[in-house]
Amino acid sequence: MAGGGEHRVFLGLGSNLGDRRGNLLSALRMLDSIPGVRVVEVSSIYESEPWGPVEQPNFLNLVALVSTRRGPREMLEACREVEDALGRVRDVRWGPRTIDVDILLYDDIAWEDEDLVIPHPRMRERDFVIVPLRELDPALVPPAGLEGDERAGLRWAGRFEEGEWRG
Repeated sequence: MAGGGEHRVFLGLGSNLGDRRGNLLSALRMLDSIPGVRVVEVSSIYESEPWGPVEQPNFLNLVALVSTRRGPREMLEACREVEDALGRVRDVRWGPRTIDVDILLYDDIAWEDEDLVIPHPRMRERDFVIVPLRELDPALVPPAGLEGDERAGLRWAGRFEEGEWRG
């Protein structure tokens, strides 16, 4: 990780409670307004079935590329601030949520501590991450890394206009 420069970070965002599309847009706008964080590009939005054992509504998901001067821990703090501001409640693992903001990739580093693992440990198992990530940077996810129909369980649900996330 270069010291003090701009870092390329891919974030996975998801919402399945309330105004799902509005929650995603609010999260992008909040991220873009954080000092030292700039949302550069945003994938299409995809609807997916929930992942995990809890009965809940379908998600809307996307991947955002951000440029930041923040380190990995500080970026995690920014993601959690956005989740908290949008009413994220962490009472059930893989449960329903107004917003989820996960760090998928941070430059090309590997990082592991008690509450942050980069690259995201389960991202390659989840079509709702892999498909939008490939949309932004196909080189990150070679076709050999996908099993079966990469869009299984996904439905394209639109996209935000270029720069719409800049309030």
